[in-house]
Amino acid sequence: MCGIAGSFWKNSDLQSNIRMERALQIMRERGPNHQDYHRHDTAGGSALLGQTRLSVIDLSEQASQPMYSPDGRYGLIFNGEIYNYIELREELARAGRNFHTQSDTEVLLAAWEAWGEAALRRLTGMFAFAVFDFQLRTCTLVRDAFGIKPLFYASTGEGFYFASDTRAMRALAPCSPALNWQRAYDYLVHGEYDFGNETFFSEFSSLSPGHMIEVPLDQARTMLPRCWWKPSIIKDSTSSFEEASMQLRELLLESVKLHLRSDVPLGAALSGGIDSSVIVCAMRQIEPDLPIHTFSFVASESAVSEEHWVDLVNKHVGAIAHKVHVTPEELAHDLESLIDTQGEPFGSTSIYAQYRVFKLAQQNGVTVTLDGQGADEMMGGYNGYPGQRMLSLLDKGAYVQALTFLRNWAAWPGRSPIEGLKRLVGAGSSGQFNSILRRLNGMQNIPDWIRPGPLREAGVRLSYPQAQPIAPDHGRRMMAFLAQSLTERGLLGLLRHGDRNSMRFSVESRVPFLTTGLVEFMLRQPEEYLVSPSGETKALLRASMRGIVPDAVLDRRDKIGFATPEKAWMFSMADTVRQWLADDTGLPFLDQAAICEHFEQILAGKRPYTWQVWRWINFIRWYKGLN
Repeated sequence: MCGIAGSFWKNSDLQSNIRMERALQIMRERGPNHQDYHRHDTAGGSALLGQTRLSVIDLSEQASQPMYSPDGRYGLIFNGEIYNYIELREELARAGRNFHTQSDTEVLLAAWEAWGEAALRRLTGMFAFAVFDFQLRTCTLVRDAFGIKPLFYASTGEGFYFASDTRAMRALAPCSPALNWQRAYDYLVHGEYDFGNETFFSEFSSLSPGHMIEVPLDQARTMLPRCWWKPSIIKDSTSSFEEASMQLRELLLESVKLHLRSDVPLGAALSGGIDSSVIVCAMRQIEPDLPIHTFSFVASESAVSEEHWVDLVNKHVGAIAHKVHVTPEELAHDLESLIDTQGEPFGSTSIYAQYRVFKLAQQNGVTVTLDGQGADEMMGGYNGYPGQRMLSLLDKGAYVQALTFLRNWAAWPGRSPIEGLKRLVGAGSSGQFNSILRRLNGMQNIPDWIRPGPLREAGVRLSYPQAQPIAPDHGRRMMAFLAQSLTERGLLGLLRHGDRNSMRFSVESRVPFLTTGLVEFMLRQPEEYLVSPSGETKALLRASMRGIVPDAVLDRRDKIGFATPEKAWMFSMADTVRQWLADDTGLPFLDQAAICEHFEQILAGKRPYTWQVWRWINFIRWYKGLN
């Protein structure tokens, strides 16, 4: 685990070295154990490869990067982990490859030498890497199937550059990047971010999950990304529910087993929900004698507290529990660090709870944690995707079953028939009709604190950035939506939060649910295996872990996760919030006087509290921090 940075400049001078050194220093927390970069001057320009390393597998100096193939043709910088590196190493050794380290980096380099792009589908891991081919004079950038590890890139007339962090990108850039007004609007008004390949900076792009780019060095410009993996939603499973649950059990335990490979202490982030509880209990199932350290956020004296469930799981596995309680004063104190850590604006203060969990792990000497992220998007979690489930049934002409599902789904806590019907209509609408429905539901495209004139002049689309749906097979609407959530929007933001927060404290966060094998297995199951006719979410996962996870956890009918008492926090620090919101950004499209008035109305009970308050705070503090 680490941070990587690289560039190629046609007319390079010592300034490019200085920019590289600054970029690596900015990412120091991503890799505090070793830092280095190499410069390769050629007739066409200069290539720079840099890495800052967090040592997790093979802690020796020989495993550091940049790393080169024995013949010097390839240079590799790599951020992530290849969990099946032992099996790949054995296969490559049988084919005659000699290894000089015990690292997964050397295995990745050898796999690329042997198989090229075909190596990618053999990898079980999280990764973002760059391979310089000095013979063909190309640089290939690759990102893992789900975008667990970040990778940003940009090009100019004089060259191109890339890094693991937008802050490092700003250091590498020849000039200061401009704000992307479209992304600012999408975030501020609609709460949407981390989708597509745009960032909050006009010049920087994010390489999409499961994609790669090959850059010809002689031209020093990036080509169009191409996809090397995408999820399939074609149903091909003929297994019974019971057979599928046992298959899932085996796949999940095998994944957790691979994710436990480490040469440094590891633990788990435990929210108390089903997903993180599954990971912790699977760790105990695989390693009966392993000391398991868990790290949890506890919302003291709050309705969103998960402490009861955290305690139940810790007792069940005999874990060494670590908990963190957070106050509004601590949030205010850490706000600038949190915003700087994330690099770009984000959704809510639940990200701060996660930030503190990883800080707790670092304070207790744990370098690697396992996390339950991704299960909701692949297992049919959250609210059970009722709109998509009913549309799938209607596709098949199963009208009575759709009505029965709505009734059963609505009987669960926090749900209602009206809410289910709203989701059905929303899932089946698009374009202008969807915009009308959003307005009827109180969602405005141009709220009173936005000045639309400057945005329209800049060509900003003043509408909800609705995703282009993946065309589903007949009756596979929910699976199409899950596939999109896994790779195009939804999960990407959550993975970004986890990567930045963990790396801030030099902790590697692993997500065992997110392997291509597990996702492909789940997406080929019948939809009713994931969300049952009774409206139960993650039905197959719950069944698969019976006997490993306490029944009380598997039978839970609510979902909270790392939730925070955000409204109470914001109200208790109202004076500070007022100062933040009034801090002038100078942006012509943002009416901060109207924002301040809006906040006063919320405090007076004249408007409901929403996450909009956090988005204002986050964006204004982030933007001011750029200058």
